Amino acid sequence: MEITPLGYAELACKMMMNNYEAKDLPPKGAFFYHQGVFLSGMQNVYYLTGDKKYFDYIKEYIDSVIGENGELFGICHEITPQDASWFVSSAIQLLDCKQPSILLYNLYDETGEEKYMNAIKTIAQSMYFWPVNSEKGYWHMMTQHNQMWLDGAYMAGPLSVMYAHRFGDDTLRERAIEQVFIMERHMKDKNTGLYYHGWDESKEEPWSDKETGLSGQFWGRAIGWYAVAVLDILDYIPDNHPAVERLNKIEADLLEALVNYQDAATGMWYEVIDKIDAEDNWIETSCSCLITYAYAKAVRKGIVAKDKYASVIDKAYAGIIDSLSYDEKGDIVIDNVCIGTCIDSGTYEHYINREKIKNDLHGVGAFILMCAEMQRYLG
Repeated sequence: MEITPLGYAELACKMMMNNYEAKDLPPKGAFFYHQGVFLSGMQNVYYLTGDKKYFDYIKEYIDSVIGENGELFGICHEITPQDASWFVSSAIQLLDCKQPSILLYNLYDETGEEKYMNAIKTIAQSMYFWPVNSEKGYWHMMTQHNQMWLDGAYMAGPLSVMYAHRFGDDTLRERAIEQVFIMERHMKDKNTGLYYHGWDESKEEPWSDKETGLSGQFWGRAIGWYAVAVLDILDYIPDNHPAVERLNKIEADLLEALVNYQDAATGMWYEVIDKIDAEDNWIETSCSCLITYAYAKAVRKGIVAKDKYASVIDKAYAGIIDSLSYDEKGDIVIDNVCIGTCIDSGTYEHYINREKIKNDLHGVGAFILMCAEMQRYLG
């Protein structure tokens, strides 16, 4: 019997649940986007199936990284364990450690436990004090002065507009939208329509161009984060908001550009998006899943036409499914996932020499998100 996209999403959830108790998801003990992207995929599976085991697994993870009153390990230092890992002890400095707060709303709505609302407010209100460059663009880390990374649109954007939607906080909503616009102004390449991974306003980083401040490469997963972020931000903005038209165009233009770099054989995308003819470049699964999610969701939301991109979506999804394998236990294996990646030197060699790993949370999370969205796309 043919497996549906939702069926594949459940196989990926099952694999992770077989291998990890929720509290042990790596990096253990951290309120971090690795777990956040995977569990946001699982949360979508819960919405589609109603199966409480997914809700319970998410709850187990969140309860392992927040205190009884909603204090966040690594962010509220008074409850951070003394033997905490680097990820936990450095959480207050990292934009990446805010993303999992998108999981907290459903937990609060279904349980009514105030600790979840307290944690939501701790993260969302901290964005008022996050360091920014001269254009009010969020630094990616507190230690990275004036640096914006494309990933940041996903790490901070959806949580900000979700909070604004719930509490009427127009300031955080407008700040989230402005991050997308700043990135379009400074990080979009006019020739390709693609986006560079980083922009250093000070132009002092070794990787930054001394005239533009830009890093040198179009990294696949960062572009995927941005494409997903714009769509997820749009979910929580009123249809009559003046920014909607521009956000829709940003998304549509990026999807139009990405068609040019879809691999003809597999339907997927490369680690370094534009270097499709380089022999040492490689097909990367997580970015391919995020980009496929973006096409499917943009069609579903009416941002782009289905007849224009149906073949792109079908080919990409088929290629990703064809790339799957199964281990000796019968669990699904999602391979060729780039390990977590900073800009570092920003060179082509830096990206293509990153380790390829199996069943990494980046890849599994992106895969589940894509499958859930494909289920909705297919009706």
